[in-house]
Amino acid sequence: MAQRKSISGQLMANDDVEGLHILNKTGLKYTISNDDGSFEILAQTLDTIVISGVKYQNQKVVISASMMELGHFNVQLVENINMLNEVVVGKILTGSLESDMENSNVKHEIDFYDLGIPGSTDLPATQNEQRLYDADHGQFVYYYGIGFAINVHKILNRINGDTKAYKERVRIESSEDCINSLQAEYANIIFEAIPIPEQYKTEFFQFCLEDAQFNTICEDENQINDVGFLLEKLEDFKNKLNEDD
Repeated sequence: MAQRKSISGQLMANDDVEGLHILNKTGLKYTISNDDGSFEILAQTLDTIVISGVKYQNQKVVISASMMELGHFNVQLVENINMLNEVVVGKILTGSLESDMENSNVKHEIDFYDLGIPGSTDLPATQNEQRLYDADHGQFVYYYGIGFAINVHKILNRINGDTKAYKERVRIESSEDCINSLQAEYANIIFEAIPIPEQYKTEFFQFCLEDAQFNTICEDENQINDVGFLLEKLEDFKNKLNEDD
């Protein structure tokens, strides 16, 4: 069997070509394009390369012997064009932003600053994050000159297990957020490479949660590592399904 070797590619389009998904569907290899649309991926003759991105139609390229001999191939991308239905404008705009805003039905969302209260526009903590903070914030001991005060609340929460329980809940929430993000970002491309029945797709992502490397993948935030991990787990999951049949 021929061994795969690195081949370079060049994406061509009139718009941004950085960060597109490049998947060797046959060899289960993955990479992303550079800012100039260039990329390298392991391949061999007759491998199918799938290029996908939000702005463009999916493209499939079957690697030929001449491509492998040359060590390079180009891909012309076709932009996605969304046909919009005709929109009827109910109010004529004057060109004055202040006037148009006053005449519109758009309601301004009130925030801290509208009420004259110093605040943050960051996302609020989840209920479990807030409970963990309430249970475990601050130091164990505070020193005041020659005196000190003990944070009994924090110590008791450590002893009775509340802090540990809240930490576990926050960890589970974080893991669920991560797997939902991976599913939204990569489901199409991994199931293109390794198809499984529709009814098992959600179960597959829960299967990923059980892997010891899962938290490392979430913290890494590396797209190539993410897809590599998911493809490896998907192979294992599909083999498990076949064994159960």
